[in-house]
Amino acid sequence: MRYEDKALVFACDDDGLYGVATVPEQPARRGVLVIVGGPQYRAGSHRQFTLLARALAAQGIAAMRFDYRGMGDSSGDMRSFEDVAPDVRSAIDAFFAGVPELEEVVLWGLCDGASAAALYAGSDARVSGMVLLNPWVRTDEGLARSTLKHYYRERIRSPALWKKIASGRFDVRAAVRSLADILARASRPRPGSGQDQDCSGSGRALPERMHGALSRFGGKVLVVLSSADLTAREFADTAATPGWQALMESSRFTRHELAPADHTFSRREWRDQVAAWTADWLRSW
Repeated sequence: MRYEDKALVFACDDDGLYGVATVPEQPARRGVLVIVGGPQYRAGSHRQFTLLARALAAQGIAAMRFDYRGMGDSSGDMRSFEDVAPDVRSAIDAFFAGVPELEEVVLWGLCDGASAAALYAGSDARVSGMVLLNPWVRTDEGLARSTLKHYYRERIRSPALWKKIASGRFDVRAAVRSLADILARASRPRPGSGQDQDCSGSGRALPERMHGALSRFGGKVLVVLSSADLTAREFADTAATPGWQALMESSRFTRHELAPADHTFSRREWRDQVAAWTADWLRSW
């Protein structure tokens, strides 16, 4: 299907934001808004978000990507993923104005963009679903546990490590200090199970606030995890805890894992698989 890229300029408070909507000739009523993760602009790593938007538009799904305030072409001060709700709301307003055929929107985010989407979605009735790739649920103790479980397990099996040890080029003291620090952090009590549904408390750990937000959101959720990514593994470990497991196993959630994809799905076959999963999921409901 033919499509075109439309530049969009819109306001958020007193700042000007810039985005691009990729719109097919006959757009479906459900569009996709890409929430950018990390300190990057709307194209994404290796043009990831641009290529995703065009792949979706080729199948009749309008998609928009935009720059937060303080990023890319947008003005204003840079802010964290936990403070972009006004930016997201303004982008949805602009998306609906630019594509009048839209009736609802799905938020699509990678890493802390996925977390920003999850924290926002329940506050806007126009949001009917989310696609969350390698969601960011980082805590010191969570990272330490995942590092022990995944990184060290693979590292100790690596022939390169044992060659380095045999050659005398391995710093044993530094390795022991690092391991001791990780063990100390991993032994801290895990944050609460996430069953407390009030996510308004700023003092609560991110996994708990994410769980509360996802529990209250009534729409569909697609979770995509990279097998070769520590951020994804930390989320998977968090999602396996009792407070999360029932949520992830509910009928609203669909989950895919892609081996051996990295954090940004940098190879073409990985990127194409994510786009295909996204389009198939959007058409399934």
